[in-house]
Amino acid sequence: MARERKFTKKDLYQATKELLLQAGYDGFNFTLLAANLDVSRGAIYKYFKNKDHLISNYMVYETEKFVEKLASIDAIEAFDEQLDFLLRSILEDKESQRIREMAIKLPEINSKYSEENKRRLAELHREMYTSLQCFINEGKKNKHFYSHLPNSLILGFIFNTIDLPN
Repeated sequence: MARERKFTKKDLYQATKELLLQAGYDGFNFTLLAANLDVSRGAIYKYFKNKDHLISNYMVYETEKFVEKLASIDAIEAFDEQLDFLLRSILEDKESQRIREMAIKLPEINSKYSEENKRRLAELHREMYTSLQCFINEGKKNKHFYSHLPNSLILGFIFNTIDLPN
């Protein structure tokens, strides 16, 4: 029996990202992914039940990376530099945003894996929201944002920068 080529989580998720951007959700499958990684489909099925399971894990991975990056904003002293860092981080993440939009449209899957990932994504979104609320409150306190503007409006502005066409 041939020895199975190994792949890292980073390799797997990079290939997943590339294929999702290329082929979209409907065109994505384990056959293409296995060919891209130069492994058998069985090697992928060892870890993931189906493409939805893989994609939801990938989304958790990408969101964890973004939340971790966002947490480093506190190490930046000047508010203007913090805002620049935040906007750059969001704009650098545009490809992942396209994939998040695909993930929102995933069929409803009722498996323990997807439920675990949904819970984890909800936790990560709460962390992100809390972090950004602190950022906005600090900006208001130091008069970088008008205090009468609702935080939700400022958050909406920040996140809608992602949706601007190229």
